[in-house]
Amino acid sequence: MNPISQRLLNQQLICPQLTTPHEVVSWMGAVQAQEYRMMRWAVGMRTKRPSAKAFEKAYNEGQIVRAHLFRTTWQLVAGEDLGWMLELCRDNALRGMAGWMHASGVEIPLAEQESIQLIFNDYLSKNRIALKADFACALKDRGIAMDDHRLSYHIRLAEYSGLLCSGDLFPMKHSYALAADKLPKTPRITKEEALARLARTYFRSHGPAALEDFVWWSGLNIGDCRKGISAIQCELVEERWKGLSFLRHQDSRIRGLRSGTVTLLPSYDEYLIGYKSRHLAVHPDHMHRAHSGNGIFWPVILQDGEAVGNWSAAAGKVRTEVFYPDAGLKQEALEEEIDRYRKFLKK
Repeated sequence: MNPISQRLLNQQLICPQLTTPHEVVSWMGAVQAQEYRMMRWAVGMRTKRPSAKAFEKAYNEGQIVRAHLFRTTWQLVAGEDLGWMLELCRDNALRGMAGWMHASGVEIPLAEQESIQLIFNDYLSKNRIALKADFACALKDRGIAMDDHRLSYHIRLAEYSGLLCSGDLFPMKHSYALAADKLPKTPRITKEEALARLARTYFRSHGPAALEDFVWWSGLNIGDCRKGISAIQCELVEERWKGLSFLRHQDSRIRGLRSGTVTLLPSYDEYLIGYKSRHLAVHPDHMHRAHSGNGIFWPVILQDGEAVGNWSAAAGKVRTEVFYPDAGLKQEALEEEIDRYRKFLKK
């Protein structure tokens, strides 16, 4: 068993089998989308023919949406999955949000939430999408003065209520739309069905992984995570590697790694953030080059699944810095990957 190569395969980072952004996001379950620009490459790089325009089309059509879900952070999910995922994580998300509001000295009564959401709904019933500034103007037109911080909380509450979802893709600014207008209508499922579906999706796309990885990724309590795993126990395969126990889905890929494969991994990518422990992909001596102690993740260069350097892109120029020279980074493979990224931006 080689957990690194299996993760690369199942995360579609090498030999991708999927053709569209929607297929990728649906397969992954949730794709971390903290960085508004990098999230496009995180999805595109997992398709057979990466295309920024294909991502934009899927995003604008509601095939994929950006929302605050698991761990109350930004993620991309398939449009048809937002409803049941929101039901699954809403209580945890609202508890976390209540803690932030309390720490900031902000209190928003239920009556205020409802009245503000009526204004959001009214604006979007006349306008297909809205920027945050548009909501601020709509409130001002009603004689409501609200600071930017409080408005952000109201928008988040409207997301968790199921009123708002992401709108169109803009270069830098996030927009909003009415979820009822943009997303497909899907039947509700039970919590037990949702937990099973989430566990199946995670171990199929992120496996091999451990229980603690699933708990971290989902942000759910350990009891619910165990219920999800138990519901699909017959579909899971348990394997051991260097004294560690891992689970993978029976349908996951286990062969196909090509030696010398180089990958430009975006910041906050699922390959790192999708697991509680990142030691398989990042040597302890280099951990600070991949992420900070307070949750900041940087773009890294992978060679055969191991972090060996950092990269950045600005104004169409890609810059690289190798921090693990002993890994013998294949320069030709790196140039090919940089070219793949540049072509993605143009397509």
